[in-house]
Formats: sequence, C-alpha cells, structure tokens
Amino acid sequence: MKATEGQIGRVLVIRLEDGDVVPDCIERFAEEKGITAGQVILIGGIGGGEVVVGPRRSDEMPPEPMLLPLDGAHEVAGVGVLAPGEDGKMALHIHAALGRSGKTTTGCLRPGVTTWLVGEAVIFEILGVDAKRILSEETGFALLEVVPK
Repeated sequence: MKATEGQIGRVLVIRLEDGDVVPDCIERFAEEKGITAGQVILIGGIGGGEVVVGPRRSDEMPPEPMLLPLDGAHEVAGVGVLAPGEDGKMALHIHAALGRSGKTTTGCLRPGVTTWLVGEAVIFEILGVDAKRILSEETGFALLEVVPK
C-alpha cells in the first residue's frame, strides 16, 4: 500500500446538463478550476454510453475489458478520484451503480456516459498531495501513484 496525506480545499458543486459526457465534463471543469487532486461524488441520471463491467478473464494481463452498453435512462450513484495523468491532464477514475427497472449495473464510467436530464456532482479538492496516474505496462491501466510524505 502507498499513501499520502492532504487537506480538504474547496468544495465545488456542479449541475450537469442533459447530454454532458462523464467523465470528460468533470475533468474539464477541474482543469479550469486548477484542481490537482480530488474526490468526486455523482448522482442523477445517465442516458447512454458504455461502462466497464470487469475484465473478460481475471487472470489475463493486460486484461480485456468487458464493455456493457446502457439501454435508456438509468439512475446513477458514483464515486471517483481525480488526479492528473502523465501528460498533466486531469483524469477521473469513477465507478458507479446504475439502476433501471429494478436491475443494477455497476462499473467504471471511464469509456464515457451521457447525463440524462440532470446530474449532480460534488468535488472535494485535496490539497498538498503528490499524486499522478501512471500507465502500467503490465495492466494497461493508468494507475494512481502517490508520493508519501
């Protein structure tokens, strides 16, 4: 395990509009506001897109992602971590539970989903941490790396 310690900075509340693409719009907003690390909580509606619902085979590296398209509006509750990638651009790793008609799909929103009608997000800015997403050759994932204090 690797860990670092920071402090809560600003708390920003965002209303996502119908058709906004998650995680893109949250990453753009974070860059505009100069956020270098943060936690994101998301609730609202998702209208379409794809989510990663696991690797096809758990023992295969790099794993082949299983993508599941969403068929219509879903309720969403998600949580994620914002940190810059190696290129310095903000990257949001967010997992969410998406419900429709009594069924729930849980997965990573990284491939992109669109807001249905409205989404609400809260960003808790984290100050004083040295964290980046570094591409792992073994997994193919941009993994969070932190520098301990």
